[in-house]
Amino acid sequence: MDAPRVLGNFVVWDYVVFAGMLLISAVIGIYYAFAGGGQQTSKDFLMGGRSMTAVPVALSLTASFMSAVTVLGTPAEVYRFGAMFSIFGITYFFVVVISAEVFVPVFYRLGITSTYEYLELRFNRYIRLCGTILFIVQTILYTGIVIYAPALALNQVTGFDLWGAVVATGVVCTFYCTLGGLKAVVWTDVFQVGIMVAGFASVIIQASITQGGISTIISDASNGGRLNFWNFNPNPLQRHSFWTIIIGGTFTWSTIYGINQSQVQRYISCKSRLHAKLSLYINLVGLWVILICSVFCGLALYSRYHDCDPWTAKRVSQADQLMPYLVLDILQDYPGVPGLFVACAYSGTLSTVSSSINALAAVTVEDLIKPYFKSLSERALSWISQGLSVLYGALCIGMAAVASLMGALLQAALSIFGMVGGPLLGLFSLGILVSFANSAGALAGLLVGFVISLWVGIGAQLYPPLPERTMPLALETYGCNNTYNGTNLMTTTEMPFSTSAFQTHNVERTPLMDNWYSLSYLYFSTIGTLTTLLVGILISLATGGRKQNLDPRFLLTKQDFLSNFDIFKKKNHTLSYKSHPIEDGGTDNPAFNHIELNFTDQSSKINGTRL
Repeated sequence: MDAPRVLGNFVVWDYVVFAGMLLISAVIGIYYAFAGGGQQTSKDFLMGGRSMTAVPVALSLTASFMSAVTVLGTPAEVYRFGAMFSIFGITYFFVVVISAEVFVPVFYRLGITSTYEYLELRFNRYIRLCGTILFIVQTILYTGIVIYAPALALNQVTGFDLWGAVVATGVVCTFYCTLGGLKAVVWTDVFQVGIMVAGFASVIIQASITQGGISTIISDASNGGRLNFWNFNPNPLQRHSFWTIIIGGTFTWSTIYGINQSQVQRYISCKSRLHAKLSLYINLVGLWVILICSVFCGLALYSRYHDCDPWTAKRVSQADQLMPYLVLDILQDYPGVPGLFVACAYSGTLSTVSSSINALAAVTVEDLIKPYFKSLSERALSWISQGLSVLYGALCIGMAAVASLMGALLQAALSIFGMVGGPLLGLFSLGILVSFANSAGALAGLLVGFVISLWVGIGAQLYPPLPERTMPLALETYGCNNTYNGTNLMTTTEMPFSTSAFQTHNVERTPLMDNWYSLSYLYFSTIGTLTTLLVGILISLATGGRKQNLDPRFLLTKQDFLSNFDIFKKKNHTLSYKSHPIEDGGTDNPAFNHIELNFTDQSSKINGTRL
């Protein structure tokens, strides 16, 4: 092909499409600020009054998953390393089943608002505080990456000032999230997921036309070694293989769907447990659609540039800019369509960041304010929640500066979830699945798991694995047929793996670096989870965990699974979970009313209606 051409910037219609998406998102926030009397209580603001249904919640879960990290990072991942990433489709199935059948029954039964309320009910207040702080740190870091990613896209395809775009993203998210609360977040997500699918579809259709059909794209990908689906190498040091994606990916994404406040807050806002579970299973279809679209865009990216890599040709400065480069390359003759793609990336960011801001406000109110300031009215708490949304929006914008130093966006995002989310997943699993786990075991397991996760995660940032571990695929420039800045481009290169500013150079490699620090980033979460579980079980047994008298509502039981089949029974049995303690505007979570875990009245109330 010819050398990559210098691309133009946005035209008027691109700005119109882009601005229209922002305007509609803002209008939805304004609507829910006043609809139904507005956000009168903190539960209206944080939980949507616990009246949501399965379909909008499912679309919201999907939209939050599909951040700009997915829109930009996944196609670049496939371009660099091949279509093995599509194996995550199997991983998503396991993640959804685990979330729906292990975590939903317990969280929904207790009627919690903050996921970390469970830790106080099951263990004690100090462990709840540890979980809350870890979540806040993790979410602010991750959200910084999510804000920074579309700013890269805007900067590449429009010439917008990078940090002006970062600030604009955070301000718009904070605006409609602060005004409308969870309902605005969910319904804005429903609108934005449509924009995202349309953006992907426009790229896929035009790329297929430009390249001469889907068969040509597949053929080019095959010839370039990109259809590398089935690599069954069990070596945990290999970055991506069937086993690292299935095992490590399941642990990593379970931290997001199973226990992360941003996701849990959505499905426990549903009006019944059935709707909560359905929202996850419907969402699974959305995850598969997104995965197929993003992987195919990666293959189209390779087909277009298989003989003239834009990065080697210095047309883009980072791998995450490849996708917006493709968009202007093949769509700049269609006014408004490049704007649709950038709106697609921007929509992913708005949905993810708004849910993060809402979740951060929820855990702060429920875990750090209500237990210590019990005299505050619901109206006051609602105002505090809105104020916290503004504060966290500003913090997330600030953290985008840190994200700019973290290199490849997709891996950086998943690494953060692995390092922090893994020990938290182990902690919740310990409480829900291990009846004899006690607070001493939980605290010891969390601390050890967190230290181990940080050790391997930070070590991997400082001393990235060698190419034989990451296995980047070759990129060609023989088709460019020219020189650029005096450099002969008729070469073959391998795209460098790490662009982390934290990387230590010119250091002699040691066995620790080549083994422990070269562990696949997907196993960060696995290591953290299993370490927390193992240490927690051993310490609990050593400190008399078997002697404690535990309320069975805090554990997953056989009845929780069997109750799935109650839908086939008579109607009066299928509605028994309508006794959700918050569902009808009833009591607050018992953590605030019975802090000594004296649940006699509530137990009789729930046990009488429990499935």
